[in-house]
Amino acid sequence: MKKFRKKPVVVEAVKFGGTNFKDIQDFVGSERIVYGSDGLYIRTLEGDMLVSAGDYVIKGVRGEFYPCKPDIFEETYEEID
Repeated sequence: MKKFRKKPVVVEAVKFGGTNFKDIQDFVGSERIVYGSDGLYIRTLEGDMLVSAGDYVIKGVRGEFYPCKPDIFEETYEEID
């Protein structure tokens, strides 16, 4: 068995505070936003995904967008200058 390390990747992200809908829309583009009766959704490669308050919306290395729970985000990423 071999061991592998995840390559360092720099991503852009915006934290959804529950009210900053415009920030999320500006970040991902209005064509990727869906407002449902139960909240804000982002169109991702895997389908529409609900973004909950506290989630981070990440722009991936290939320009894709997806939500990420805050605990996982904070374990995986650190802020850079």
